[in-house]
Amino acid sequence: MTDVLSQLENRAAEWLSDGGLRPTRQRLALADLLVGDGKNRHVTAESLFAAAHGRGESVSLATVYNTLRAFCDVGLVQEVTVDGSKSYFDTNIHDHPHFYWEDDGRLTDAVAEDLVIAALPDAPEGMEIAKVDVVIRLRKTAR
Repeated sequence: MTDVLSQLENRAAEWLSDGGLRPTRQRLALADLLVGDGKNRHVTAESLFAAAHGRGESVSLATVYNTLRAFCDVGLVQEVTVDGSKSYFDTNIHDHPHFYWEDDGRLTDAVAEDLVIAALPDAPEGMEIAKVDVVIRLRKTAR
């Protein structure tokens, strides 16, 4: 069991190092929740805060927000905004579309190979398109 815990902690520390971030106790705890098991996930600041408290971590919601912002700033996570106000943080930083499940407020990856964008409008003069975010909203059909 100790080897498994050590491996998880090492994964989190390595991930922080890849972003050039100092591995503080709180960053390590949050990084472990995000990437410790090697799986990608989509979290809100509130869901990460709840997961941290569920593990007995002493971290404030403000610290979670600030830490997620730092992770975004160095490219470790990407922010996906839904409805202009709700932000999810995705550990899969490669370009890919998302499904937003309206009924339960979940964000999941959609298969990128199935998405075809035939054309984009020209960017205004002096600008370039930096990124295209695709969020496909889902809701249950009426029976």
